[in-house]
This record gives sequence, structure tokens and C-alpha cells, in this order.
Amino acid sequence: MQKKLFNQMRNEWRSNLWLALELLVVSVVMWYIIDLLYCRAATYLEPRGFDVEHCYRIYLGYLTDKSTDYRAGETAEQRRDDVLELVERLRRRPEVEAVSLSNNAHPYNGNNSGCELQYDTLQSQGFVVRRYVTPDFVRVFRYRGARGETPEQMAALLEQGHLLASDNIFLSRYGVRLTDIAGGGFHFNGDTINTVTVDALQPVRYHDYQEAWYCYSVCYNVASYLNQAPGLIYSLSELCVRVKADEDHNFIDRLRADSEKQFRIGNIYIADIRSFADIRHSFQQSWVKDTQFMVAGMGFLMLNIFLGLLGTFWFRTQQRRSEIALHMAHGATRRAVFARLLQEGLLLLLFVTPLALVADYLLAHAELNAWYNGTTLEPGRLLLCAALSFAFIALMILVGIWYPARRAMRIQPAEALHDE
Repeated sequence: MQKKLFNQMRNEWRSNLWLALELLVVSVVMWYIIDLLYCRAATYLEPRGFDVEHCYRIYLGYLTDKSTDYRAGETAEQRRDDVLELVERLRRRPEVEAVSLSNNAHPYNGNNSGCELQYDTLQSQGFVVRRYVTPDFVRVFRYRGARGETPEQMAALLEQGHLLASDNIFLSRYGVRLTDIAGGGFHFNGDTINTVTVDALQPVRYHDYQEAWYCYSVCYNVASYLNQAPGLIYSLSELCVRVKADEDHNFIDRLRADSEKQFRIGNIYIADIRSFADIRHSFQQSWVKDTQFMVAGMGFLMLNIFLGLLGTFWFRTQQRRSEIALHMAHGATRRAVFARLLQEGLLLLLFVTPLALVADYLLAHAELNAWYNGTTLEPGRLLLCAALSFAFIALMILVGIWYPARRAMRIQPAEALHDE
């Protein structure tokens, strides 16, 4: 049976050659599409390095001299004490788990501050986000250490004066993970005289559509400096809270109801409260729309490929009605006829797959496909996307052969041969 199939394919080499070229082009294009979709999906599904569920940002307002309740002559020390008192009152609420102050630090934040980190000859590259925070910040957003440390352990390290930096901060340039060199001897923000102790964080992504590979950050504890520089409280404008999961219902309404009585301290009051679900949605709208357009475009292209390849095998099978009838007239079963037709299509696909894989490799080596993990060429990713492409095209061949063959096999052999 197999020998006859190979002989027939060899005798029909002209038509099979054109079909093989079509399958080769389709295989390469399909790999490119699947590779792009894979990178987008893998990026979105990467660990974010933080958790914003049950988290809220509280925006503080300050009375002006036009208000009858304005307290004139307030010093920086008084404003610092008022803010810290408000934080303590929030912390004492039974539904609140943690409260933090920070500057250009919370997730889905369009405001950024940069910094540098150096260890011996290793120098951070790219934009490293500097996060000035109080220790509870890592509890609010549940940052974890690169070695599996809990948020409580990382907060304790911040309280001891350690810096927390992304484990991948030296990885792309030097291939060195921070966990391998964590400890003392680091220089922060160009200070070549004083050294600091640094511990490794799991990479914290900037948003859901940016890879962790390119996200670098450093957390710096500023709580201990508030006594020395009370004016620093002016820059710590991000007041974030985490609410206990079992008590996170109508938190915004309940806090607003209590804000005038409990959270008017000096010239400070609660101006607004937003959930991080809302902040996340607003911040990522442009990336969401871009991804939706890209997926829709790739989906439309895949549909056209599917219909084109489906039509090719449909027409090819429809033309062979007399051959199908002849096989059945000689006693072949429907299953055997269908298996023969399907084997022919899959064999053509198998013949071109090595060539398609070579073309895929060359495209990836030339950096013409999507970037992921700092490269366009990863053996595992290349093989996975090629396998998915093969499976999808095999499905097209199956559908393109099955339905017209099924219809052809319902016709009586004598009738099909007479029509021929």
C-alpha cells in the first residue's frame, strides 16, 4: 500500500511539487504568526512580581488659605506628623492589612524616577526604576524575594536599611543574577564612596504587556529619613493600602463615610480613593487596544490561510472522485480510501517541514520575528511554534480532505465512473 502511494506521488510530481511549495510558504507564514502570538501570550502570562488585588490608592488633599478650616503657619514637621498620623489611623482600621507611602513606585504608574546600581565592574543598564518606599510597600503589593522570601521578610530587610533590587538587573548585559552576588559592596545612584547591602527581588514588571526581562527596579527605604528631612513627606504622595480579602466589600464607600470625621488632620484630608483594578484598566488601555488589533489582524490572516489551504485540498479531492470510485469498486473500504488520501497530504507536509524549519531558523537568526527574553532565537520556542504550525496545517489538510472525500464515497462507483 505504501509503495503504491509513493509511486503514485512520484508519477504526479508536477502537481505535488506546486502543492509542496504552497505548503512550504504556508508553514513559514504560519510559524511567524504563531511565534508572534506565543510571545504576546507568554509575556502577558509571566509572573508580574506584584499583586494588586484588594489594593487601593488614597489621594490626599491639602486645604488652602481660602478654606475656613485652614491652619496657617504649618511647618514641614507638622505636615509630616499629620500624614503619618493619618497612615496610623488607616492601619488601625480592622479591614486594612497594610498601608504604605511611596514616590513613583506603585504598579501601573506613569510617573518614573531612574537610578543606577553598581557592583565592582558590573553596571546596571537600561532604565532602572527607583522606588522610594516605606517598608510596608512590599507588604501592600506582596513583593517576593528571588529565593522565595515572603513579603514580610523583604519588608524586614528594608527596615534594616537594605536595598531591594530586581534579580535580573545585571542579567542581560553580564549574564549574572543578583542572587549570586547579593550582599554588601554595592554602590547606589553614583555614590562611589558609601556602599549598601542589596537583596534580590523577583523581577517586578512595569505593566502586564512588558516582559520581565526588560524590567529593572530598586526599592529604597525612606522611612528612616523622615525625621532628618521632614520635607521629604511632600514627595511621598502615593498612599496605598491593602484590604483583607474577606473584608473587601464597599471599602471605598465605607472609608469615604468616615473620612471627614476620622481622617481630617490639620490641613490634610482624603480627596479621592481608587481601586487598583480601575487604575490598571485606565493605565493599560492603549496596550489592550494594540493587542486586540494585533490578534484580530493575525486571526484574519490565519483564517485566509485556512480557507486557501482548505480550498486547495477540497478541490484536489473533488477532482479525484473517479479514483475514489475505482478504489471502492476494487473492494477498498471507505476508511482505507480516506486513510490513503490523508496520508498523501500529510506526507507532502512532512517532506516540506524540514525545509520550513530551516527557513524559520534563518528568519529568527536574522531577528525578523518577535523578541522575547532578550532574543528572537530560542530552540525550545522555535520547535514549539513549528510543531503548533505543523498541527494547525495538518488540521486544515484533514478538513480539506475529509468532507469532499466523504461526499465522494457516498456516490455509487458506477455512477462516478460514468460521470467521468
